Formats: sequence, C-alpha cells, structure tokens
Amino acid sequence: MINPRPRILFLMPYFGRWPFWMPFFLESCRRNPDIDWLFFSDCGVPDNLPPNVRHESMSFADYCALVSQRLGIDFAPKAAYKICDIRPAFGLIHADRLEGYDFWGFGDIDLVYGDLRAYFTAERLAKHDLFSTHERRIAGHLCLIRNNDHQRELFRKIKNWQERFVDQQHHALDEGAFTRIFLWRKNFPEPLFKLVGKFNPERRRSEFTEAFSTPGGVIKWHDGSHDFPTCWYWKDGRLTNDLDGARTFPYFHFVCWKRNEWSELAEPDAQAVQALANESSWLIDATGFHRG
Repeated sequence: MINPRPRILFLMPYFGRWPFWMPFFLESCRRNPDIDWLFFSDCGVPDNLPPNVRHESMSFADYCALVSQRLGIDFAPKAAYKICDIRPAFGLIHADRLEGYDFWGFGDIDLVYGDLRAYFTAERLAKHDLFSTHERRIAGHLCLIRNNDHQRELFRKIKNWQERFVDQQHHALDEGAFTRIFLWRKNFPEPLFKLVGKFNPERRRSEFTEAFSTPGGVIKWHDGSHDFPTCWYWKDGRLTNDLDGARTFPYFHFVCWKRNEWSELAEPDAQAVQALANESSWLIDATGFHRG
C-alpha cells in the first residue's frame, strides 16, 4: 500500500549570513506545509519563520564537532562551503532528527520552491529510494533519499571518503563522487548508458530525471535549445515562467542570475523584501524580485 503522504525533511546546515532573498525562500517553504526543513545555523532565527521550518542555533565550530563525532573523523574546515562535500552523509550525521520521516534531503537556498508535492507524488516516491532533479548527476540543489539504513550508509562507498571529507579542498563530492555510486559510465551514449545501469542495483533503485530547475547553465532547455525563460512567476505556491505557459516546475534555482546579473546590483532594503515576500505573488528576473 502506498503511503499517501510520505514525510520529508530537508537537512540544511548554513553558516555565515542569510542572503537577501531568504524571505522568498521561506515563503516558498511555507506553501509546502507538509514538508519540513531543519536549519543548523549561526545566522540567527529569520523573521516570520514558517511553522514547517525549524532553526537550531549552532556555531560553525560546534557543527563541525558534531560531524566529527558522528562520522569518527576530524572535520575542521576553514570555509563553511566545505559542508557541501559531506551532504551525502547528512542522513547518518542527523539520524536522530529523522525519526518518523520517510525521506531526507539536502539542497541549496538560492532557489524558490513551487508545489513540491505535485512533483514528488506519493506514487513517484514509492518507486525509488533516491531522487535527483538532474538526469546524469546528483543535483546538489535538491536531492531526496529514502530514510533507511542502507541509504544513510551509502556515502561510505565514496572512494577515500574520510580523507576527502577532512581536507580543506572543496571536491563537490555531493554532485561528483556520490553520483558515481549510482551512475556508471554516465558519459556513454543513451542506449549504452541505460544498459550499463541495469547492472547497478543502486541505479535501479534511483530516479534521475531532469526537472529543468536551473536555466542558463550547461543543460539545454526541455525543447533542446538554449532559449531559457527570462521571467519566473511565483503565485500562491505555484511556479511558472514566461516561456512555458501553464507548465509548473518544482523549483527555480536562480544560481546563474545570482552569480552574474545580481552580483552587480545593490542589496535591496530588508523591510521592502519582507513586505514583498509576504504577498501572494511575485516575479523573478535578471534584476531581482518584483511585485507580481
């Protein structure tokens, strides 16, 4: 029997300073009320925190000590960005926070969510143990993993994981080495790639489907072109754009605008940002967030 509402918890360590768009991220969480997010952070409790987003205040040093204790390593990076490398181990590190949950996930905060349940339906979640929103790699910005012993321990298959977790270099293990556990010969042509995958039990238990969440990057749009949407619309928790009509998307990862066009803009007024995020609709383009 399919669980009609599998419980999902996103584990979100984040240290430093909240980005200006945090109210929009949080509002998109609020509109997914039966999915939970748990932040470990030294940034302070955000204003207007939704009831399905929990915040545990913790220093970066204390978080590193927790990781060291749970994994039996000396995790002491100088930069918080190194945490991305240990994402595949979050399920084990935070096993004590996962009681009662069917799935745990990791992801980024430079995005806004649409209707996640419309995408991750109960029927879809029943079929596999890991879900990536990219076709040929783990998506570091959103990955869901079934909460069981096998999946929580899979990170140990990453070659030399102890050494790569504890050094100071960022290896992108969440998207590189972790992917190779599931996808063998991922650069093979499609027919051979699928054939090889049939011999990998981890691949057979996983779904790698392109959700077209990150326009402007190396992945072509769903029509095979590099013509990407120029405006995204968020309304009452639904996410659409100016190119695809009524088609909805599970989330929009605006990393390309963040790195490029937005880096040239002045940071907006915090009160104005919060007021706009509180509205039922807004739009996002290369110049930022605006009234919908």
